[in-house]
Amino acid sequence: MGKKFHFVCQDCDHEIDNFDEWFGNGQQCPSCGGKHIRTVYHTDKSRLAELVRGGQRLESMWHYFDFLPLNKAENIISDGEGVSPMRRWKFLEDYARDRYGKILEVYVNRNDYSPATGTFKDKGGSLAASVLKEHGIKSYVVASTGNTANAFAQYLAKAGISASVFVPQDSLRENFVHIGALGQKVYVVKGDYAYAKKLAADYAKKHNILISTGNLDPLRLEAKKTTAFEMKRQLGRMPDVYIQAISGGTSPLALEKAFDDFKDTGILGKMPRMIFIQGDRCDPQVQAWNKAKASGFPDGWENDYPVIENPITLVPTLATGNPVLYPLLAKLVKKTGGEYFSVKEEMAVDMARLVAYEVAVKIGPASAVGLLGFFEALKHNAIQDGEMVFINIGEGVRRAVTFVEEVSYTTEQITDLDDTERFDRKKYRSFVWKPFENY
Repeated sequence: MGKKFHFVCQDCDHEIDNFDEWFGNGQQCPSCGGKHIRTVYHTDKSRLAELVRGGQRLESMWHYFDFLPLNKAENIISDGEGVSPMRRWKFLEDYARDRYGKILEVYVNRNDYSPATGTFKDKGGSLAASVLKEHGIKSYVVASTGNTANAFAQYLAKAGISASVFVPQDSLRENFVHIGALGQKVYVVKGDYAYAKKLAADYAKKHNILISTGNLDPLRLEAKKTTAFEMKRQLGRMPDVYIQAISGGTSPLALEKAFDDFKDTGILGKMPRMIFIQGDRCDPQVQAWNKAKASGFPDGWENDYPVIENPITLVPTLATGNPVLYPLLAKLVKKTGGEYFSVKEEMAVDMARLVAYEVAVKIGPASAVGLLGFFEALKHNAIQDGEMVFINIGEGVRRAVTFVEEVSYTTEQITDLDDTERFDRKKYRSFVWKPFENY
C-alpha cells in the first residue's frame, strides 16, 4: 500500500494501491470494472482535532493536506480556495423570529470569496490539478454545466495541463467565454447536459485522455469533504441543519464521507439534517422524493426518479435532468431526517436583490435558489426553534453579468438636475422585501 492512502472499490472491496494504478486501468477497478472507489487514509485520525482547532488563519484547503490524496506538497496547485468565511446573516435570523417566532443562528458559506473562480468548485479544481501534475498527466476532459468547467479549466491552466471542456448549449455564455480566455478548449454542445457528457466521454476515448468521472470522482469528493472540517473549525460545532441548492450532488456526499471517515473519533460530531433545494423548472429529485414520501418509502423507492430531457430552466448551472446520484442523496436525506424542496426560479432575482440590499453581497442565480430554500424550509417547519442553520451558497456573480443586470433596479435616465431628488436607499427596503411578505 502507498504510504499515505489507498483506494477500495465500492463494488467488490478490491484494494487499489494508488492513482497510477487507478489511472492506468482507465479509472476502473481492475478486479470487477467498478467505477467508484473510496479513499482510505493511513494518517492517524486524531490529527484532525488539531487541524480543526479554531482561531487559526488558513491560506487554503491544503491545511488539510494530511487527509487529501496527494503525496508531495510540492505538487500543490492552489489559489487560496476552500477556506471561505462562514458569515452570520442576521436579517435571515430576524425574519425567522418575526415571521415564525423561531430563534436561530444562520450562517452562510461565502464561496464567492474563493480567489480563483468564486465557487465551491475551486476545491475540486485545485485537487485535480495537483494530482494530475503529480502523476504527469498533460491532458484532461471535463463535462459541466458551467462552474466545474471554469474551476477545472483555471487550475489545470495554472498547472500547464490542457483541458477540453464540454458544456451544453444552454450554459451561461459568461461561463464558457472565461474558459476560452484561459487558452483552454471549449466545445459548446448542441444538446443538454446528458449529451454533453456523452460527447465528452467519446472524445476522451477517441484520444485516450483521462476524463473527470463525475460527481463521485475522488478528485472532487475528497476536496469537497473539507467543508465539514471548515464548519467545525469556523463554527466550533456542527450545525443542526445544512441547506444547499443541488444539481449533481457531490458536496453533500463528500460531507457524508467526512463524517463516515471520522465517526469513531467524535471530532466532527453528528451530521446535520440535509435539506436540498432545486429550481421548479428542473426538479426531478424533488419530484421523486415527494412521491416516495407520499407512498411511505416502499422498497426500492430510491431508484424511482424521473428524467427530464432537455430541461428549460432559468438557472442552467443547476439543470441536471437525469439525477443519477439521487439514490445516494435521497438515502442521505432520509438518514439525517432532512427534506427536499422546490422553489420558484423566477424568485432568484428577488432573492438576489434582498441579499444585496441587506448585506451588500452580490450572489449568483444558483446561490439565490439555495437561499430561497431557507424560506421554504421555514414555511414547511423543517427548521426548529433554537437550531443552527448552515447555508452553502455556491457562487457569486463574476460570470453572471446578465443576471446582475436583472437584479439591478435603481437606474434612472435623466435630462437635467430637475429630474433628480435627494437619494435615501431606505426607501427601497419595502421594495426588496415585498416578494417575501406572503412567502
